[in-house]
Amino acid sequence: MSAAGSPHPEPAPIGGRIWTPFTAVLAVLVIIMAVVLGLRFVHGIGRVTNLSDGYPWGIWIAWDVVIGSALGASGFTVAFIAYILNRGAYHPIVRPALLTALFGYIMAGASVFFDIGRYWEFWHIFMPRYAQVNSVLFEVALCIAAYTMVLFIEFLPMLLEKFGMVGVRRKLDRLLFAIIAIGVVLPTMHQSSLGSMLLVFGPQIDPIYQTTLLPLLFLSSTVGMGLAAVVVEGSVTSLALRRPVEGDLLAKLMRVGQILAAAFLIARFVDLGVRGHLGDVFVARPLVLMFWIETALFATPVVLLIGPAARRPQRFFVAAMMMALAGILYRIDAYLVAYNTGAGWRYFPSMGELSVTIGLIALEILLFIIAIRVLPVLPRMGRPRTAAGVA
Repeated sequence: MSAAGSPHPEPAPIGGRIWTPFTAVLAVLVIIMAVVLGLRFVHGIGRVTNLSDGYPWGIWIAWDVVIGSALGASGFTVAFIAYILNRGAYHPIVRPALLTALFGYIMAGASVFFDIGRYWEFWHIFMPRYAQVNSVLFEVALCIAAYTMVLFIEFLPMLLEKFGMVGVRRKLDRLLFAIIAIGVVLPTMHQSSLGSMLLVFGPQIDPIYQTTLLPLLFLSSTVGMGLAAVVVEGSVTSLALRRPVEGDLLAKLMRVGQILAAAFLIARFVDLGVRGHLGDVFVARPLVLMFWIETALFATPVVLLIGPAARRPQRFFVAAMMMALAGILYRIDAYLVAYNTGAGWRYFPSMGELSVTIGLIALEILLFIIAIRVLPVLPRMGRPRTAAGVA
């Protein structure tokens, strides 16, 4: 899409060596993951996981899908700001946010495939005769698949520019406005539905977390995590590549995150009071400890971003990290810690599950490094163009 109205530096590959000691470590972690997945697909899911009838899903769903897709919300949040709200100043961070979103959703989709017992029948989800239209999980699966496809289409301009296919690039531009609009709507559906899934569990979810506000709490915290992911990625990339930080833009994003974090906390405590469970958060038990750690993490960006000091890169970077960690912990607690199927059932991730999760994260980072080195993702260093920029 064109960034009409204001000049922006043209995106360009940053070049440089792909294979370094850091990327070599990432590659080793990916290889370990591949070995574990080989065992999983040859000998069955029980060979490498601690899943059971009491805990039919574990860290691959809670982290790789629920958390991975939430961090991937960077794509639709920035697209909404840059294109729907027409804030042209944010165009330089659209492509990095889109790339982060694409890899996050690829990780989520791959994890679902790993987690399915009869993985050879995964295609049933796309066949109308198998449709379970009253299932929240069905809606989540379709929306995540559709949004991943949308992200691939939004990613195409980078490939077309790389290979000099200018004509095809211009034709795609005519359709991108509709694709971006769809891409803004789809995540709001499945991200809220990830909260709705817990409603189906009923009393198996602890009353502190089991609330009809789950869809709203998941969606609002997702947007905050998406903004935080953009800020963290932008800050770390700028530091690692010795590029100037988009300080003003990232600080403004975290201002929105501050409001979302405050609204989340208010809604959560009001909900606990209305439902008569506010006293439960003062009863000493492990889940309550996790609840207060979450609360402290959500409150940190609210406090850190008060006053003019919030524009300092160190301040909004720490605030973004705390917001991302808050959303991560909230999802782990809601999906695993607060989940109790009865006496006799326990769950803790196996080394196989952890190695796959770590390997997917390593693969995402490795792909991001390769992409920014060979594709026009980051703004070119130097004088910006005076014509309309390409986002």
